[in-house]
Amino acid sequence: MSTEFFWRLPLGSDGHDLASDKNTRGSAIYRPGNIAPGRLPNGEPDGFTYIDYIAQVAKAAELAGFEGALLPTGPEPWIAAAALARETRRIKFLIAFQATWTLPAYAAQQAAILQNLSHGRLDWNIITGGNPASQRANGDFLEHDKRYQRTGEFLDIIKGLWENESFSYQGDIYQLENGSLPRGLNKERKPGVYFSGFSDPALDVAARHADVYLNWAEPVDKLKPHIERVRELADKQGREVRFGIRIDLFARETEEAAWSDLRRQYERIDAKTSDFIKNFASGSDSVGAARQTAYHQNSQRFEDLIIGPNLWAGFGKAKPGPTIGLVGSHENVAERLAEYRDAGFSTFILAGNPHLEEALRIGQEVLPLVHQRPVAETAPVTAGLKAAG
Repeated sequence: MSTEFFWRLPLGSDGHDLASDKNTRGSAIYRPGNIAPGRLPNGEPDGFTYIDYIAQVAKAAELAGFEGALLPTGPEPWIAAAALARETRRIKFLIAFQATWTLPAYAAQQAAILQNLSHGRLDWNIITGGNPASQRANGDFLEHDKRYQRTGEFLDIIKGLWENESFSYQGDIYQLENGSLPRGLNKERKPGVYFSGFSDPALDVAARHADVYLNWAEPVDKLKPHIERVRELADKQGREVRFGIRIDLFARETEEAAWSDLRRQYERIDAKTSDFIKNFASGSDSVGAARQTAYHQNSQRFEDLIIGPNLWAGFGKAKPGPTIGLVGSHENVAERLAEYRDAGFSTFILAGNPHLEEALRIGQEVLPLVHQRPVAETAPVTAGLKAAG
């Protein structure tokens, strides 16, 4: 089983620690001490902008041995990926986006063009959306299950366009008549579909379309039953699916140093950040997000958020998204990553603040240790891939 490691790019902004509202890198609003946008000694802009910083992180991830980079959901992943394709040589771009933001035929055409421009380095992290208020702010008023129906139809059309010179489709949400990819680009690789979701409608879409089924980190024994269910559903569709995991890392030279530094950062998270996270989580209708929130919502003490060896559930106190991360020495973190690998996970989407320095640290100090650890002879979850497109 081959293993691939992605690094999350900090689209929007980055910070030097867990206090996510104290962004000092990439923010469009200049503040003293910011890295991007930068200033000359006389206070004038120095021309170093947001995309320059993101490019540095992407280059660092490539240099450090990561196979790919996740561009998180929002309005800019497609734009940033096109720019970064000129700044890098081999790293893949995992673009996160929602089906609601564009028509499927147009997305397929864009993807074929970007594959051609980047020499086939595009994959998709298809997001369905899990916060109704956020969805409505972007003009999407469909309820939870209907959103997944839309995602399924979206991917039906993508598949049809890539497999046919001309393709028509009649669904409840999308219709297409004689659609096609741009002329001369129908031989470009269809982007791999990285997909997640814990609800029944999500699992139906995953079984039919996911090449890699993604999970937010939880203790391995909590994820195994769910993974087995996904595999069984995919088997009924005549497909096999690989499995991936998103997880934040906090690695230092020693375990003691990691826990000490993390505690210091945790104690600096301010009330404004905490209130924002609580409000965002309370408005979500995502089953997966609810699982994550359950690990930390009733705990405030740092020690109470330690839920297993090197597992800490406090990352969700500082930012939306993954709650559980790995904390410890380089060796500790490598050992835990290897345990997930041996449980059947072959894709790892990793992150840490600040993203530039941590990409180099993790790539140089942790990933080699993971690769050096022998793979268990029999992994509980098989991870082949028949339908990469």
